[in-house]
Amino acid sequence: SLLRGFLSYLHQRGILKKNLAPLLIGAPQFAMAKPPKFLRPPEVQKLLESLPVSTARELRTYATVQLAYSLGLRPVEISGLRLDDICFGRATLSLQRRKNDLALELPIAEPALKAVVAYVVGGRPKSEDRHLFLSQVAPYGPIVPGSVTRDIQQALQKAGLNATAYWLRHTYAQHLLTAGASIYEIKEMLGHRHIESSRKYLYIHTELMREVILDEPL
Repeated sequence: SLLRGFLSYLHQRGILKKNLAPLLIGAPQFAMAKPPKFLRPPEVQKLLESLPVSTARELRTYATVQLAYSLGLRPVEISGLRLDDICFGRATLSLQRRKNDLALELPIAEPALKAVVAYVVGGRPKSEDRHLFLSQVAPYGPIVPGSVTRDIQQALQKAGLNATAYWLRHTYAQHLLTAGASIYEIKEMLGHRHIESSRKYLYIHTELMREVILDEPL
């Protein structure tokens, strides 16, 4: 566009210290898209520090929050996890049931792995059921996705954060982009079936870049 060309020209002439042209977003591309919402680092810290881990239910909630935040797992994926999906020795998690029908092995960050271990050792009921997360009442069957969503939602509210469970997934996507992952890598890591589902996260990254640049003198 003319404006992009003009900004590039100003940068080349040394009038602008940074090239702002790549930060422009064409109106048609995002006019109808609802930008994903995510947690900022201080909010993530506030959430994690506010979570109690005294009871079996609290240990379960803490583990689900860690998995949603550090791996971007959906509630349905968290509720479907089985003990056999986790290799504690290699700190990896295998996902067999995703929207894109592709199995994926993901590394588990140390805080998330410790949270899962703490739940398995100190909070998970003894049961022949191989699902990782079980209900707290007999016969101790697997929890449903709605329970995961509710527990995470309540944790966010108790931390004073006006957010939903899916914000943790969006936060994970933002972390991947910041670390330099491509949109195609984002698609695979999040288990999207179509690339269009992943493109919305570019809006988050672009807005963050704008904030950083506009905080500095032009």
